[in-house]
Amino acid sequence: MGSRTRHTPFIILSAAFLAVPAFSQTIPVPQNLWRLVSQEDTDGDKKITIHDHLTPFQIRDARGAVVKTVQGVYPLSVLLQDLTRDEDNHRFEANLDRIRLDETVVDRTHRLIREYYWNALTRRIDAAHLDEVLPDPKVRSKDDFIYVPGSDTNAVRYFETAAKKANAQRHVPPFKVTVLPPPDQITGQFVRNLDGNHGILSLALETNARGKIEGVPYVVPGGRFNELYYWDSYFITLGLLQDGRANLARGMADNLLYEMRHYGKIPNANRTYYLTRSQPPFLASTIRAVYESGAADKKWLDAALQTAIAEYQDVWMSPARTVKTGPFKLNRYYDSGTGPCPEVEPGHYDDQITPWLDQANAMNPGAPLTPFRFLREFLYCGRFSHLTAHGMTLDAFFKNDRAVRESGHDTTHRFDDRTLDFAPVDLNSLLYKYETDFAGLIQADFGGHLPGMPGKAGAADYWRRRAQRRKQAMMKFMWDNRRGFFFDYDFVNQKRSAYVSATGLYPLWAGLLNTNEPAERADARRIVAFMRQNLEQRFGLAASAEQSVAAARAHDPRQWDYPYGWAPHQMLAWQGLKNYGFNAEAADLAYRWLYTIAKNAHDYDGVIPEKYNVVTGSHEVFVEYGNVGTRFKYITPEGFGWMNASFEVGPKYLTRRDLENLEMLKPPPAP
Repeated sequence: MGSRTRHTPFIILSAAFLAVPAFSQTIPVPQNLWRLVSQEDTDGDKKITIHDHLTPFQIRDARGAVVKTVQGVYPLSVLLQDLTRDEDNHRFEANLDRIRLDETVVDRTHRLIREYYWNALTRRIDAAHLDEVLPDPKVRSKDDFIYVPGSDTNAVRYFETAAKKANAQRHVPPFKVTVLPPPDQITGQFVRNLDGNHGILSLALETNARGKIEGVPYVVPGGRFNELYYWDSYFITLGLLQDGRANLARGMADNLLYEMRHYGKIPNANRTYYLTRSQPPFLASTIRAVYESGAADKKWLDAALQTAIAEYQDVWMSPARTVKTGPFKLNRYYDSGTGPCPEVEPGHYDDQITPWLDQANAMNPGAPLTPFRFLREFLYCGRFSHLTAHGMTLDAFFKNDRAVRESGHDTTHRFDDRTLDFAPVDLNSLLYKYETDFAGLIQADFGGHLPGMPGKAGAADYWRRRAQRRKQAMMKFMWDNRRGFFFDYDFVNQKRSAYVSATGLYPLWAGLLNTNEPAERADARRIVAFMRQNLEQRFGLAASAEQSVAAARAHDPRQWDYPYGWAPHQMLAWQGLKNYGFNAEAADLAYRWLYTIAKNAHDYDGVIPEKYNVVTGSHEVFVEYGNVGTRFKYITPEGFGWMNASFEVGPKYLTRRDLENLEMLKPPPAP
């Protein structure tokens, strides 16, 4: 289940072709694959797409006789994928009877996600799979390190035994197990001292039916992301549940719970350099989704809710993440680490640190520093900390940079590079959802008090009061009654931000507005109207508004801004609209997104990437880190986690007519 081997689907041939023989027909794979690539991949990118100059292709049998002629970008690309899979699996003949002639790109994409992509993205952290999960293309370490929490003594023994066995077999590089101290000793400086020795964090272990210890499975986003990511996991869980993969969804939840219990937070992902921060909190929603699917019982729910309450209290309500605004408390994102993040790609900070670098070089004109050398001297020699630009020191710049990465929106112009100065509408909506989920689950499943949680935090009424108090604060500081939308609150300057973000829809998903109150129902209608005017594009919901990006202090392109669209924003928006009865609007928005996925898969060799340009409808996005999931040869191996999930979940918001139009790839109208 943890394998990254490529799985090729059956072929679809929907274009014109010669008569199909009534008898079983086999064709030689290598010869046809070689001719197909030579003839049709005219731009040499190892794919068949609309950028190639395509001609009808003749499939030939072993004697060279033509058995079928195929034309059109989609059937040719599917044929390429199928023959590639056969060759990868050392099959030298293919049976044409198994070709699916009538499968649309929509049906095929659903099938590939269900039958192949989830499996291709599944990992386990155990002795049998360490060589799969230890490599990290983001950060180099001199050895293969696995870090195990000291509180899990069984895991420590297990991995130390695995290391001895691997090293006795001369594992290269050496496999090293390091036991982590308690969470309160894992400081920013502790993590910084791991530079050069970063590694994977162990996750939950279980004993299977054969009595063998193995890692609890989890699903990764894909591409260079080989870890369990926090907020990705919620959306992936929804996709897994939609596809009937309840046990794997339960594994996702169990691993998140393990992280909170043993690492003191759910890290951004399970690598050591992420131990200083978390990500947008979706644990309570993940727990609820898994429990309500029937994948877990009430005993599990009791323990899981206690862990989620601990996360709420110890992580999100900690002093560093709490903002006092008059009589109210709101929350912000925060990272306890300092300096540049180890996981960013080389050169990522070069342009951003230019104002500080120029000052440093002006002081030493004879020996100008490169960005790399400047950051090394800043980080390890303590130099240049006194320099300021845009009103902040370099230390402050990196603290804000780290905070925006905890927000999951790395990066955006939304906070003007001052993330620490804002109480974001998304974070506070998520915590409101925690409070209402705690209240609702404790009331419905435990009669109003959680058995394993003594004191006020175990009572449903306590959480209802907290939710009501947070709602009052959000309506006071984040709701703009004139514009009819929610905005982040700049508590340093004591004003609402004017930056229009898709996160302004999170309150609808969280159920912040009361459907029984006419005034609040009217506010919900205003939010939808504002969204349609400012954020809805022809091919989906943009991460932010065009006018907000244009008015930002800086103008470098950032991936969590206009004109780019992301799966989590779409999925939260669809459900938020449905919560308030805007079913037609939810269907319209979902159709635009699903069409974009299907159309790109149709035209570009089955590609399912990390994000899209929702103005042009293209996956050809090369902002900041590029577009994960677009770099493959001949065959799409796995899609991308939350993009797969959005394609599986999205159809439930569509009408029957929408589904028919999607099968025919009918373009959405201009908004």
